[in-house]
Amino acid sequence: MAGSQVIIRDMTALHANFVVASPPSDTGILDNPIWNALNTEHGSFANGGGLAKRYPPEIGPLSGLVEQSAAAYEALYAVTGAGGLAAQFLVEPPIERAGWTLVREGLMSQMIWYGEIAPTAMLAGDVELRRLTAADVPAMVELAELTKPGPFRQRTRELGEFFGIFEEERLLAMAGQRMRLPGFVEVSAVCTHPDARGRGYARVVMTEAIADILQRGSTPMLHVFAANDSAIRVYEGLGFVHRRSLHLAVLEAG
Repeated sequence: MAGSQVIIRDMTALHANFVVASPPSDTGILDNPIWNALNTEHGSFANGGGLAKRYPPEIGPLSGLVEQSAAAYEALYAVTGAGGLAAQFLVEPPIERAGWTLVREGLMSQMIWYGEIAPTAMLAGDVELRRLTAADVPAMVELAELTKPGPFRQRTRELGEFFGIFEEERLLAMAGQRMRLPGFVEVSAVCTHPDARGRGYARVVMTEAIADILQRGSTPMLHVFAANDSAIRVYEGLGFVHRRSLHLAVLEAG
């Protein structure tokens, strides 16, 4: 592909020099990850104030509250607007809130990478693995809409580095980085085109996302539906360990 970075086929050498530190001993910041991301590393993306903040709609619906209170939900409504969506990760199951309709919920597993294994991968000679750029956004959005890895919109790529696998100019798999907090970066948007499943591409692109996070001195973490056993097995095989359960609540304003 014109203008792309070097094709990587043997990732063993690429990751051979990693010195992996243990995750921070205090992981409490991950109990309210969206709020804490928007108040720290991703503060430049935050819309809102002292009670409620959210990412811009063009990035996605992730939203965080300082506390689960009526005043905080009023503040979230003001920044979201009628008809808008707000997605949260909660310690407790969601409850009915005035002015909001719960449109989706689910139990999530929050996982942290402890580097218990050193992932390696091989790619065939006609397969290209590279860092994704702004020019790839249409293909990234198309793949996300097809596979539904979670909210992915026109500006989601701005949150971190993303990596993709191409065959004949066609994006078949990707993974990247979403929330950033002190000491942690979330691996997200892991998806594979139905035509390419079973080839191990998810492991390859996740390895790249993990590698980039480690090189920047942070610890990878992620969120996955607790019932998604197949994905959890892949993540465990890459060194992720369950930390705690959180509840997804997707709310529609008004």
